[in-house]
Amino acid sequence: MKFLDQAKVYIRSGDGGAGAVSFRREKYIEFGGPDGGDGGRGGDVWIEAVQGLNTLIDYRYQQHFKAKTGVHGMGRNRTGAKGEDAILKVPVGTQIYEEDNETLICDLTEIGQRFKLASGGNGGFGNQHFKSSTNQAPRRANPGLPGEEAWIWLRLKLIADAGLVGLPNAGKSTFLATVTAARPKIADYPFTTLHPNLGVVRIDAREFVMADIPGLIEGAHAGVGIGDRFLGHVERTRVLLHLVSAREEDPAAVYTTIRGELAAYGHGLTDKAEIVALSQVDLLDDEARAEKQAALAEACGKKPLLLSSATGEGVQDVLRALMKIIQDARTEEEDADAADDRWQK
Repeated sequence: MKFLDQAKVYIRSGDGGAGAVSFRREKYIEFGGPDGGDGGRGGDVWIEAVQGLNTLIDYRYQQHFKAKTGVHGMGRNRTGAKGEDAILKVPVGTQIYEEDNETLICDLTEIGQRFKLASGGNGGFGNQHFKSSTNQAPRRANPGLPGEEAWIWLRLKLIADAGLVGLPNAGKSTFLATVTAARPKIADYPFTTLHPNLGVVRIDAREFVMADIPGLIEGAHAGVGIGDRFLGHVERTRVLLHLVSAREEDPAAVYTTIRGELAAYGHGLTDKAEIVALSQVDLLDDEARAEKQAALAEACGKKPLLLSSATGEGVQDVLRALMKIIQDARTEEEDADAADDRWQK
């Protein structure tokens, strides 16, 4: 399945049904009077987060979504039926923006969460509403009100606990394939990863979700390489795993470059908890390891972990470090939710 994380679609709610002009015509009833029913309400447009989706690819092939018009009113005071709603089903983590692609309408972060994007038009009144002492036989009814229409943007931001960042060929996809059942493309050339990948990590009888995004290079915020458009998929993470390849001549400069790109992107990425690891250390001898580890430690202000996905060295240590940060964050959220519940009671 192809990955698509942004789509522009047109939505329109249904028009209200028209009211009816009708009079009661029955034998032995001399003055039947008006009995035109009201029109039905037009269908609404809803968006809903559902399970089992992880891309917006369906919205590449269909961009127009229209709810049904309400049924017109009928005689004998029969009100028309409501028009059928249109429901857009999207993955969890989808944000909806107005046409300017900047004004946020809603953010769907839980399965089953719904939001009404456009309300259907009200149905028109039948002629029974216009009867008065001076107008016993009104011959007028209201048309239904028109529905609402708009162009909106759907933008998917994957929900993961940990995110992988680094230069191309830093070993991110190899690490993801090592610790999860995900099978991203792996090759010895830059930009092998062209779209984000997700995997579930299991460590010490606990689980968390990890996201791998295409590599960043200097100038990514200005569109160099693939650019920084996929950084949105690590905005929701609790911790970042920053991989710096041991094959780099100057790992400190590489670390500084990536941090600069994260700062240029903004959205709080530089404020997230970060674990730094020197990856692919199986390619170095002990002396070179110590030298590059020291240089990287000076740049990031803490001792980086040593990691080799090929041999398994340091993998468990990295996963436990990630799990500790994630578990602490989960505990804080649970305590905050419990405090809110007590306050509401």
